[in-house]
Amino acid sequence: MNDIAKTLFQKKRFIPEALENFGFRKTPRGYEYTAVIMDGDFQAEVLVIPGETPVVRVADTLTGEEYVPLRAAGFTGAYVTSVREACEDLLRRIAVACTREVLFASEQANRISEMISRKYGVSPDFPWEKNRSQYQSYGVYRHSDTGKWFALIMNVRRDVLFKDGCEDTADIINLKAGPERTRELCDGIAVFPGYHMNHKNWISVLLDDRLSDEAVMSLVADSFELT
Repeated sequence: MNDIAKTLFQKKRFIPEALENFGFRKTPRGYEYTAVIMDGDFQAEVLVIPGETPVVRVADTLTGEEYVPLRAAGFTGAYVTSVREACEDLLRRIAVACTREVLFASEQANRISEMISRKYGVSPDFPWEKNRSQYQSYGVYRHSDTGKWFALIMNVRRDVLFKDGCEDTADIINLKAGPERTRELCDGIAVFPGYHMNHKNWISVLLDDRLSDEAVMSLVADSFELT
């Protein structure tokens, strides 16, 4: 269930007042909510810590024991599916009532997007939005006069950058830098050869605050001029 929660809330931010209105209790751990599902057979416990993925636990109402088949691999029977669907329905209702939508998963990506919009007067378009399962977070920034790209924010698996097998995702921004600057900038820590772009001319910058907003925007400015 926590994988489902991660996907569902990736581009949403919780509103504290809305959580309390929904019925969440503010505790030292965060915001906690309990609901009975499946005609009272199970109890779903949801813990929300703003800025993190909600943690979901489903327990048998009578025993209080966690319903392990819901998170264990290989359990795909009709009853398990019904319990999973009931939990998903609860999480979707929480998402609708208690969150606001943001463009990108990471805080830095959203800050950079706002800075680009203010400086250059353009907002991202999402040309691959129809293929929502894979490209829903690919935002393109274009010159207002020519339509040429100068930046592209994407949410990708970290493995495409670090080649470490990690399946977690991260926001990156693709920018044009030119051959000499590309060789100079790529450090394998925060800046990489452009993902899905010409490696000689484009870079991918990891948007997880390894570089400051000011440093990223300086690279955006270079890309704007080069394109």
